[in-house]
Amino acid sequence: MAGATGDGRTGAGGRGTVGRGWVAVGRCQVLSLAAFAVIAVGGLVVGVLLLLPVGAGFPLLPPAALALRRLSDRYRSWTLRWTGTRISPPDPLAPGNPGGRTGNHRRRAPRILGDDGFWHDLRWAWLEPWTGALLVAFPLALVHYGLFGALVQPFVWRLLGDGNWYAFIPVRSTATMLAALLLGLVFTVAGLRLAATALRWHARWSRRLLSAPYRTELERRIEHLTDTRADALDTQFAELRRIERDLHDGAQARLVALGMTLDRATLLLDTDPPAARALLDDVRATSSRALKDLRDLVHGIHPPVLADRGLGDAVRSLALDSVLDVLVEAQLPGRLQAPVESAAYFAVSELLANAAKHSGARQVHIRIEHTGPALRVTVTDDGHGGADPSRGSGLHGVRRRLSTFDGSLALHSPPGGPTTATLEIPCASSSPKTSSCSGTG
Repeated sequence: MAGATGDGRTGAGGRGTVGRGWVAVGRCQVLSLAAFAVIAVGGLVVGVLLLLPVGAGFPLLPPAALALRRLSDRYRSWTLRWTGTRISPPDPLAPGNPGGRTGNHRRRAPRILGDDGFWHDLRWAWLEPWTGALLVAFPLALVHYGLFGALVQPFVWRLLGDGNWYAFIPVRSTATMLAALLLGLVFTVAGLRLAATALRWHARWSRRLLSAPYRTELERRIEHLTDTRADALDTQFAELRRIERDLHDGAQARLVALGMTLDRATLLLDTDPPAARALLDDVRATSSRALKDLRDLVHGIHPPVLADRGLGDAVRSLALDSVLDVLVEAQLPGRLQAPVESAAYFAVSELLANAAKHSGARQVHIRIEHTGPALRVTVTDDGHGGADPSRGSGLHGVRRRLSTFDGSLALHSPPGGPTTATLEIPCASSSPKTSSCSGTG
């Protein structure tokens, strides 16, 4: 499965790289042109602010601030779609009043002026044209100038006379024209290669300017911790109820039956030894089933292989028990914290169960790696796709389990497949390595 994926990726060859370069250049072009809209909207907002002392700015401030917010949200959306960098948006602006009265505008304007997100957007509107736009304009200029040298210069150099220069090359003969053409191709390739890097730098700069204010982030953090604490308590209570139910219906019932059978065997031991022997055989079978119930219960709480061997080997144990063909690649430099390993283990277990029940998959590829400050687990199956977390409790339960550790679950499951679930849990690796890292099927 992994080999097939690798072949598919390399099949595009150089054409795929060039295509991505042109896409990045097109996005740089969009950002450079959008800078004019940023200048216009930012200037409009400043003009409205200057009109506030005379009263004319009060009815104009809400729509101007809303236009600025829509433009900044568009940049946040572009940054996420083009580079994968998520920029947390500020809180929504103060809602408007459909009545449109001057008094309502005068009451709404102070709320907008007191909104930190509004001033963050305005600061971005004034800095973006001089920083971010110029950043993406550099590879764009290389491509434009390179295309001129490669596609235009060879046909017009005779018409331009002896004073025609391309960069540092005086184009006065066929040889210098060919040198300019070659230099133009170099500029074009350099611009194509730098475009994606410029987009990433632009995304980092935009995140610094457009992220929600610190106070907003802190409030959201407190709200998130409150919600995850409640989820953790609910999950712990449900787990305790499950353990109690399993003990009552399983091992406890078998142990009670075992005691009653022993009493009957004791009474028959002197009068009917064959019957007593048969009851003792039942006791042996009942004790074995009770022991199995207890082992299954312990396995559901914290599998021994997870405690002894670590996450990599524990997931390999899940793969061996699965009805699907599962390939596991674990690249872990050491042991993680026990709660993190447990959360990742049960999340993978739930994803494997979903793949076996609902996806129609035959193969699953699990990759476990510790990158930077986070544990990342990617589970990919070749099923028919179309997974929707809102239609079942399994994926929702996985997200609740991961949210306790500030973890996340990203699901990509288009109709027709494949389905890829990516788990990320912030954590640190500190223990010596105790499990192997080679892939197993």
